[in-house]
Amino acid sequence: MVVLGRWPWRRLLVRGPSMVPTLRDRDVVLLRLRARPRAGAVVLVRWERRPGQLSVKRAVRPDGGGWHVEGDNAFGSTDSRDLGPAEVLGVVGWRLWPRPGRIR
Repeated sequence: MVVLGRWPWRRLLVRGPSMVPTLRDRDVVLLRLRARPRAGAVVLVRWERRPGQLSVKRAVRPDGGGWHVEGDNAFGSTDSRDLGPAEVLGVVGWRLWPRPGRIR
C-alpha cells in the first residue's frame, strides 16, 4: 500500500486471479480504510490463520466477529470457504488502472 498520510484512501495493486472478472491481476484500485463493509462490497481482508496475507475479496455476510468473503472466481480463490471468517480492513471503491471506474 502507498502511504498517503491521514487520508483514509490508499492505492492497492491487485495480485492473482481470485476476483476475475471484476478485477484482474495488476489492476490498481482505490481502497478506503476502516470503511464499513456491506454485503456485495469488494473488500481488503486478512485471516487469523494467515495474518501476513492480505487479500481482495467480495463480502458475502457477517460471520461471527468477521465477514464471510469469497472471490468472484470460485475456481481460483482461497477464501472463507477454506479459511473461515476474515477481518475486513477496508472497502475497494474504484479501479484506477487500466480501466478507471467504480467497482461493483
